[in-house]
Amino acid sequence: MKKSTYYILGLSIVGVLSACSSPEEKTINQHTETIKVELAKVEANQSSIEIEGSGQIQAVESANISTRMMGQVSEVLVKSGELVKKGQLLLTISSVDLQAKAAQTEAGIAQAQAGFDNAANDYERFKNLHKSGSASDKELENMKSRFEMAKAGLDVAKNMKKEVMAQFEYLNIRAPFAGTVANTFVKAGDMAAPGHPLVNLESMDQMEALIMVPESKINAVKISQKADIKLKSSDIHVTAKVKDVSYSSKNTGGQYLVKLLIEEKNENLLPGMFVNARIFSSDSSKQTKIIIPTSVLVHRGQLSGVYTTNGEGVAILRWLRLGETSEDQVEVLSGLKANESYIVKAEGRLYNGVSINQ
Repeated sequence: MKKSTYYILGLSIVGVLSACSSPEEKTINQHTETIKVELAKVEANQSSIEIEGSGQIQAVESANISTRMMGQVSEVLVKSGELVKKGQLLLTISSVDLQAKAAQTEAGIAQAQAGFDNAANDYERFKNLHKSGSASDKELENMKSRFEMAKAGLDVAKNMKKEVMAQFEYLNIRAPFAGTVANTFVKAGDMAAPGHPLVNLESMDQMEALIMVPESKINAVKISQKADIKLKSSDIHVTAKVKDVSYSSKNTGGQYLVKLLIEEKNENLLPGMFVNARIFSSDSSKQTKIIIPTSVLVHRGQLSGVYTTNGEGVAILRWLRLGETSEDQVEVLSGLKANESYIVKAEGRLYNGVSINQ
């Protein structure tokens, strides 16, 4: 085949490809028309970081009360919803083993007391004999040692009794603070085991919200920042402040725990209620936001962009990474910078590479 034939075939292929290309695929050098456009400049606003999270309300003072002793529950003296005072008896547990141990310590004390009394009498008698010369120094020293050993044995027996009596406190379960009985987990006749909860007690005087904050916002959360808490089940709002921040999400699935101390008392707030919270960031936690109207966006499948100018009178379609949308505006995370121009309106069909003027 001759060279001229190859040349003609190449021109034909180029012509077919050019005819099939869409207007958006034209290069800058291919524009053949000029349309009038209206431009706007990108404005960057300094705004506070919006920190939002959701979670549940809980009492600041809350306890699952348990015992260290194994025994049978004798009596439950409170019920759910009941108000109790600090130190009030909640339930009692009987323990045959502990009662037997208490009896053993009593017998041990009686035996040690008898031994101590005998040793004390003998010691006093030998001191008198030693004074009159009827007992040697060695005999007096032996009596003194016997007396001290008997005294030590009596002290051990008494301390064992104190230890046993202290264990009886774990059979008489009392309220560690004033509050409301949220739940009872046992009834009379049940077997109480060490570490197993018996009663749940919560103080309704002060409440807090435990919320989850995403990784992108946790660095803006600081102690004592103000917050607004809204119940999900109603339109109730209460004010709060940041009490505690956990800077590890190892066991919380990438979310960070933040405690908000509720500053106002509201009888409608109960432990376990679900809430939405908004934390107000400080002036030092502001960020620069680029916001553009959603009406100027161009969508191609999963991509979104905006038409800009290359500075030489040509429209360029630039793809963007977008953030949150509010009403008729959208945040631009990347793809546009402050003071850059973008096309708002066009008198004619706008495509990549078309000539523009204002």
